[in-house]
Amino acid sequence: MFKDLDLNAMMQQLQEGMKQTSNKTYTASSGGGMVEVSVNGDFEVVDMNIDDSLLEDKSSLQILLMAAINDAIKMAVEDKKSKALNMFSGLSGQ
Repeated sequence: MFKDLDLNAMMQQLQEGMKQTSNKTYTASSGGGMVEVSVNGDFEVVDMNIDDSLLEDKSSLQILLMAAINDAIKMAVEDKKSKALNMFSGLSGQ
């Protein structure tokens, strides 16, 4: 069933795919673009833009920041999952 399976090559391919997502940037916005947050594939916030009008409204700013950060992280997680699933999808027929 698995006699032609090269685990070392598969692991190397998986590591390369994860490196690619680590170098990628995922950007999400909330509040109609009033808050924009970018995270990298390691789920670190790397950039943030906040509309000046929100600086007077702490409560709204907090809510919009959380929404944008959570959305950007979800994008990064889904991309990593998708890449991993694509790499392993060929195994089902072997």
